[in-house]
Amino acid sequence: MARKFKTMDGNNAAAYVSYAFTEVAGIYPITPSSPMADNVDQWAAQGRKNIFGTTVNVIEMQSEAGAAGTVHGSLAAGALTTTYTASQGLLFMVEAVYNASGLGLPIVMTVANRAIGAPINIWNDHSDSMSQRDSGWIQLFAETNQEAVDLHIQAFRIAEELSLPVMVCMDGFVLTHAFERMD
Repeated sequence: MARKFKTMDGNNAAAYVSYAFTEVAGIYPITPSSPMADNVDQWAAQGRKNIFGTTVNVIEMQSEAGAAGTVHGSLAAGALTTTYTASQGLLFMVEAVYNASGLGLPIVMTVANRAIGAPINIWNDHSDSMSQRDSGWIQLFAETNQEAVDLHIQAFRIAEELSLPVMVCMDGFVLTHAFERMD
């Protein structure tokens, strides 16, 4: 079979793959991950099907904590679930992050890494995901957008197989907004 290549930015690439493997997406857009949630919401509204032949049920909440609660509820009901976040948004989810690993919930969360600091800044660093390194989540870090695509595919399989939550981390405003040709 001939290989298929597409050129897209990291946000689109991550959303493209996660949409395929997801049944429910709990979203609350936060920069630089907002385009991921936006893409997933648009595709669901257009009736786009995932690999299971269904349209992803997208639930937009009033906060990151609400998105985390949605993710917990849908996983408890047995649905494959994802969410997208960055920086302070991840900090709003801290209680849920620890609970997810303790409960063995197979969440896949894409983190568009952005600095945590005062005053709020948009610089890229990994202080957001590193603040959660002891939470019990598996953390996968992408160096390129191709790696982000590949890691998302692996993340869903790992989460399901091990009943553990997985973060796929990618550089915010660097990979999320950079266009690359990908397989």
